[in-house]
Amino acid sequence: MPSTDPTRSEARERLLATAGQLFYGEGIRAVGVDRLVSEARVTRATFYRHFPSKEDLVLAYLRGVDAQVRAAVREATGDAASAADALRTIAGTIGDDLVRPEFRGCAFLRAAAEFPDPDDAVHREVAGHRAWFVGAVRDLFAEVYRNEGPSARPDRAARHFLMLRDGAMSAAAIDDTEDVGETFRRGVEGLITVVHVPGSLPHLPV
Repeated sequence: MPSTDPTRSEARERLLATAGQLFYGEGIRAVGVDRLVSEARVTRATFYRHFPSKEDLVLAYLRGVDAQVRAAVREATGDAASAADALRTIAGTIGDDLVRPEFRGCAFLRAAAEFPDPDDAVHREVAGHRAWFVGAVRDLFAEVYRNEGPSARPDRAARHFLMLRDGAMSAAAIDDTEDVGETFRRGVEGLITVVHVPGSLPHLPV
């Protein structure tokens, strides 16, 4: 029997799937409500019943991507024999994404570029996702560095990981993706094996 919950209707799911493809492939601002309604095969009334504004749909789209990333991190953490292996698995998953034919970069970085105002709801959604990701990675680095003493800086390593990821996702749209992915993995391996301490810059393997 079809669900009567309006938050899980077939029309809503079609709208989200359509928005995900169009927003990611063409940009959020480039896709209007008329296009979304047409390609999702719904009426404007149905659209606004589920999403009072386009911004609400954009936020739902980003929250869906966020949920996918969180699930991947949970899976990597749960299946790994150690925190270091979990970080390697996360890096491997990101590296695998870079070579997908449909890869167009990080959905959150793309959204932030279109909505640069830090007070904008879309920008805040991006910032929230990135804060969560850094926190999750920081916890893993804290376990990796557990025996290195109080001078170890898992927070710095986590931010470095994020910067490596951002760079790899941006470079993959321009450079050879296999090389970008391998460079990213080597960088993460360096973060795992070289402890960050205040005032020092680790010499990472090249």
